[in-house]
Amino acid sequence: MGVLLRGQEIMPIPAVTHPGTGQFVVNASFKISVTGKCDFRVSHAVDRFLQRLSRRTGIPLPNLQNDSAPNFVLTCDSGGEEIQGLEEDESYVLQLTSAGARLQAPDPLGVLHGLQTFLQLVVQGPNGFAVPAMTIKDHPRFPWRGLLIDTARHFMPVAVMKRNLDGMEALKFNVLHWHLSDDQGFRIESNRFPKLQQFGSDGMYYTQAEVRDVIQYARDRGIRVVPEFDVPGHSTSWFVGYPELASAPGPYQIERGWGVFDPAMDVTKDSTYKFLNDFIGEMAGLFPDRYFHIGGDEVNGKQWKNNPQIQDFMQQHGMKDHRDLQAYFNKRLQEMVSKHGKIMVGWDEILHPDLPQEIVVQSWRGQKSLAEAARRSSRGLLSSGYYLDLMFPAVRHYGVDPLSGSTASLAPEEKQRILGGEACMWAEFVTANNIDDRIWPRAAAVAERLWSAQDVKDVDSMYARLQKTSEYLDWLGLKHNANHRLMLQRLRGSSDIQALETLAGVLEPVKEYFREKTGNYDNTTALNRLVDTVHPESDIARQFRGLVDRYLARSSTPEEVQQMRIRLAQWRDNDQKLAPVLQESPLLKEIVPISRDLTTVGATGLQALDYLDHGGRAPTKWRHQQLAFLNDAEKPQAELFDMIVPAVKKLVQATSSQ
Repeated sequence: MGVLLRGQEIMPIPAVTHPGTGQFVVNASFKISVTGKCDFRVSHAVDRFLQRLSRRTGIPLPNLQNDSAPNFVLTCDSGGEEIQGLEEDESYVLQLTSAGARLQAPDPLGVLHGLQTFLQLVVQGPNGFAVPAMTIKDHPRFPWRGLLIDTARHFMPVAVMKRNLDGMEALKFNVLHWHLSDDQGFRIESNRFPKLQQFGSDGMYYTQAEVRDVIQYARDRGIRVVPEFDVPGHSTSWFVGYPELASAPGPYQIERGWGVFDPAMDVTKDSTYKFLNDFIGEMAGLFPDRYFHIGGDEVNGKQWKNNPQIQDFMQQHGMKDHRDLQAYFNKRLQEMVSKHGKIMVGWDEILHPDLPQEIVVQSWRGQKSLAEAARRSSRGLLSSGYYLDLMFPAVRHYGVDPLSGSTASLAPEEKQRILGGEACMWAEFVTANNIDDRIWPRAAAVAERLWSAQDVKDVDSMYARLQKTSEYLDWLGLKHNANHRLMLQRLRGSSDIQALETLAGVLEPVKEYFREKTGNYDNTTALNRLVDTVHPESDIARQFRGLVDRYLARSSTPEEVQQMRIRLAQWRDNDQKLAPVLQESPLLKEIVPISRDLTTVGATGLQALDYLDHGGRAPTKWRHQQLAFLNDAEKPQAELFDMIVPAVKKLVQATSSQ
């Protein structure tokens, strides 16, 4: 497995790392030479590499490839596939010595990965900017390492897509799963069926020229682009312009809310298949990747049940329920996808004995369906456990493995059919303002799980490197931190956000589908509250929990105890500074109780420490009163959790005995 060396703070951890002696200094004499059979991706990657290295170091580094005296020699053995494939060799060897660097790879993909590793290794030390001497032999564990970005529920401009592709390249993701249609929007231009975007997009869609631009941008970065057009359900936006496709008469309107809706395509009519064949043919020509995602999830069958003609069709064909009808549809759809030179991918509802083995099953429900698919000789992808939109901490995603649970007991040849997985960023509660924050840096934990060895599991190491990764992504132009601060300024109405930042730093959004279940949101709702602004995971609260745990285990240092007290005092005193601001802002009034509670939480923590430092025992009445308050403070307010409350509860509970 990869071993973390001093100064090596990269993600994902490489497969094999051997330490060297000294370091390779990066200065104005840095020159790179490119040899071998390289394609345009390598030359473009070197351009980006030099620009980013120059930006991080502040050292002018002109692109002087093949200089007579290079100290970084890059060798690529082949030009790679014309259309990036699943089986391409992504390995590389990076040798770093005090005299120079060598990067060798059999394919341009390995070159791209090796350059990203080098960039992450750059640190500032006594000799200026340098990388530690070492040899890295690296390759991915899984060939499919994807990120799904939903642009149907909330549209994401091309610039947003591109900067997130930059983040994907940095973390060695290699598939952008582009979710382009759903009930709330149809987001791509169709020349064959123009009413799809004219009536189903609210005017927010990608032209085919923009799609080609994004595909090329992704290919430059070693990333395949797999489109998803969700059928036969999640398809209301199709029916606004083409109601004849639906199983019930129109007219239809774009869905504004979230959830599972009844409209579904009439899969018994030949005209539906004629339409889909022509559409798939058009999109197959636009997207070069060999894989084509048809969705296939969450069809409730209500429209089919209420349509007499469809019920007659089912009876004539011996179909027991809507699942049999969807299997019939998927079989015909797969034949069309295959005819247009693509391999069909779908969510785990498509799994059925009638479908050919070549399909790929993407599981949002767990490893069980992956194991079932593998036993049927079909390939699979895991997304269950990698839903970034559910606001879970990075450690939760880090602990999910495609080859665990039901898949762990598969035979070796069956395990080979598990291609990897995808992190998912569904867009009910994200906009261009906060999508970076909802993806990064937590997606890096998924990237490492899919790239690095299965026994790379050190959570403390992961979090330490995640912080460095977050800072590195800032340099690449990701907006997860910059937009967070700007959104706080918008809430505050000025750039003086210190007190608001102190409060926001200990808060997290509610988890799972809490917000969706309130029913108070749709795609016209402004996502400009504090719940839309705070980070998905509070690093401050996590670090404070660690301080408390060490204190209660009697393993903390005096400096750490003092740090706890400083934090608690800061939280105790923050509302005095913040209260006038909260009263002035209509967007912040809802968090007045949270801010007030933080004062009491901080004071309670300090009192508990006083008791624990002087005998360990507090009056029973005080302890019961504080625990009652803390139990209430743990509950969400304004759809936010105060994440320091659990740690303060531990301190109070500890005052029951020495």
